[in-house]
Amino acid sequence: MAEEKTDIKLSAAEQKVVDAVEKLSVVEANNVAKYFEEKYGISAAAPVAVAAGAPAGEAEAAEEKSSYNVVLKDAGSQKIAVIKVVREVTGLGLGEAKALSESGGNVKENVKKEEAEEMKKKFEEAGATVELQ
Repeated sequence: MAEEKTDIKLSAAEQKVVDAVEKLSVVEANNVAKYFEEKYGISAAAPVAVAAGAPAGEAEAAEEKSSYNVVLKDAGSQKIAVIKVVREVTGLGLGEAKALSESGGNVKENVKKEEAEEMKKKFEEAGATVELQ
């Protein structure tokens, strides 16, 4: 992995944390990021500009469930088929897809309703249990 230049100077303790995080799998790093978001309100996501024009009531109604998180609850007995679907919808490598299919969790976040339902159908055809949140 190529090192990026940065002007931020880290203490030895901070560097240990960064080194440990860099060794995590994609799924593990995602779980750590979610933990920090929930526990401390820290988010690395870029701020999203809110579109102007719609009255507040209409905007809230449209935002309620325009996007879903696709959550894998159980891979079922056909794990290889589920791993293939995970790889197809996420683009993850084999190791990360296998880890996600074994541990479950968010497969993809903020997906449009139609795409989320299509993903759910693919997972169910592969024998997995999926929930849209």
